[in-house]
Parts: sequence; C-alpha cells; structure tokens
Amino acid sequence: MNSDLDLTLERVIRAPRAAVWSAWTVPSRFQQWWVPAPTLCRVDRLDVRPGGALVTRMSDDGVEFVPHLDATFLVVDQLKRIVFTNAIDSSWRPANPPAPPMTAEITLSDHPDGTDYRIIVRHGDPADRARHEELGFFEGFGSVTKQLAVVAESQAAR
Repeated sequence: MNSDLDLTLERVIRAPRAAVWSAWTVPSRFQQWWVPAPTLCRVDRLDVRPGGALVTRMSDDGVEFVPHLDATFLVVDQLKRIVFTNAIDSSWRPANPPAPPMTAEITLSDHPDGTDYRIIVRHGDPADRARHEELGFFEGFGSVTKQLAVVAESQAAR
C-alpha cells in the first residue's frame, strides 16, 4: 500500500466468506448495498469474472435511474479477492470516469468472528487520491460496507 496513492477500509463482517461473496456476486443482493441508502441501485451487468462487466445505475426516487459505475473486473479469486477498475469500461474501452480513475481490490479472509473484509482503492496520482477522499470515500465506502454487512449477516442467519 502507498499512503500517497491509496485509500483503505477494513471491517469484520459477522458472516462467513461465502455470504459476503454472495452479496458481491448475486445481482439481487449486490443492489441492496452497493450505493449509500436511501439512494437505490440497479444492476445492469454483474459478470464477476476477469474481463467481466460491473455496470450500475442509481436513483433517488426509484423511477429515474442515472449511470453510476461502468467498470471491468480484472481479477476474481473465488471467495478470496475481487479487483475491478473504472479506468476501463465494460466494453473494454479506456474510460473517462466522472469520479477519479481507480482500481479497487477487495479481499476476504477468515476471522474468528466471520470475515475480514478489506478494500484498497488505488489511484494514479496523489491528486486523484485526494479528490476521491474529498468526494467522501470514507463516508461512502464506509456506508456501503455497513450495508454489505447487513446483507451478508442476514443471509448467514437464514
């Protein structure tokens, strides 16, 4: 990790890795947590494999959905790691994202209380990292990580 370029967040989710993985890979679960509530998420494409698409839309009223993220998965290690970038869109074209270009790595590992969930978001330069932090990285990713925990923990309780 490079503190000049990267932002990180870590949390223990009180659910097994399989439940957290499912929340990341099943569209109906993913859309429950991917954007901070009360904004709603719609998954247009969630093809969790190297080269697969991650395309979402969001809505404040549940009627009009606007583009949110158009990204490509780079690495997918079953139950362990997901890496995606918004620097390449779902059509494999260079992107010019409205938010800073980034590569996000999510890792899952066993923890005595469930799953150790870690996010590292890498940026190309310090200005992009600073801009992403100013845009609310910790609040946004913190909020959706809490929502992810609720989805995974409720699935594990079933």
